[in-house]
Amino acid sequence: MSSETLAQAAPLTAKDFASDQEVRWCPGCGDYSILAQVQKVMPTIGVPKENIVVISGIGCSSRFPYYMNTFGMHSIHGRATAIASGLKASRPELSVWIVAGDGDSMSIGGNHTIHMIRRNFDVNFMVFNNQIYGLTKGQYSPTSEVNKITKSSPVGSIDHPFNPAALVLGADATFVARSMDRDPKHLQAMITRAHQHKGTSFLEIYQNCNIFNDGAFEIFTEKATKPLHALFLEQGKPLTFGANNEMGIRFDGMRPQVVTLGDKYSADDMWIHDEKDFYKAQILTRLFDNPNEEGAVFPRPFGVFFTADRPCYEDMMALQIEEAMTSKGPGNLDKLIRGRETWEIK
Repeated sequence: MSSETLAQAAPLTAKDFASDQEVRWCPGCGDYSILAQVQKVMPTIGVPKENIVVISGIGCSSRFPYYMNTFGMHSIHGRATAIASGLKASRPELSVWIVAGDGDSMSIGGNHTIHMIRRNFDVNFMVFNNQIYGLTKGQYSPTSEVNKITKSSPVGSIDHPFNPAALVLGADATFVARSMDRDPKHLQAMITRAHQHKGTSFLEIYQNCNIFNDGAFEIFTEKATKPLHALFLEQGKPLTFGANNEMGIRFDGMRPQVVTLGDKYSADDMWIHDEKDFYKAQILTRLFDNPNEEGAVFPRPFGVFFTADRPCYEDMMALQIEEAMTSKGPGNLDKLIRGRETWEIK
């Protein structure tokens, strides 16, 4: 066997997915971690490197295609989802990954986002949410909290923020998950789950912008606060959290409630997570720092909120074309242009 053949047969590693381009993010940016985790996962998904495409819009995160040794495109602000949809429709065999920031995907690209979600192309959509516009130097974004002080809102933003997971669930997403840049193992697991899903997978990634919005998600990432403020969802497991899983979430009627496990409640009394339950998934996406009646603050969920099976757009389109060709033979352009609203005058 030649050395060239041996090289081709060798399993891929993360280094095989790193391009020769110098990474030009600010030192300490959370994008470095996300890039590293994606590069670690890519060799494990079983897709030839030449069949992987990364498409981005405009923003700090959108430099991603330069740093991936795959095919890719640095496209137009807010339009990465539209371009990726067209690519998947024409080349359904490709593994298409979309990278966008919260401003890119939720503001100028908001319409493209929800329509790609409802169409359910088999693509993977990673939204890096840092709750700020980083590339344009620190204006508030569609996910920034109310009263955010920035260059564009010097006395505080009065805009109500988007909740990305709730937004896409409302657009009938078939896979919704959340992770964070500072939990590499969890992020790798969520990237893998996103790839495994047949349909549009939406993965929101909390990403720290240490220049313009440092520490926005610190309460969920730091060792001292993470156990009580981050809830990691596991299929078929009770919703418990805390350093020793001493806290849990149960239903009081149809309302979630934070309780302490002990004499009154056990893990068996807690809400059991079911990724297929659309109604409970909507409640989970809304556990957003809201205190319950006893004053306890709900933790922020991370993991897979919801997953469902639904036909993919590109598959239905191919089937429609095949059926048309089978039943009617080659198309007649004149007849197509005339349509059904024409008549002949004698």
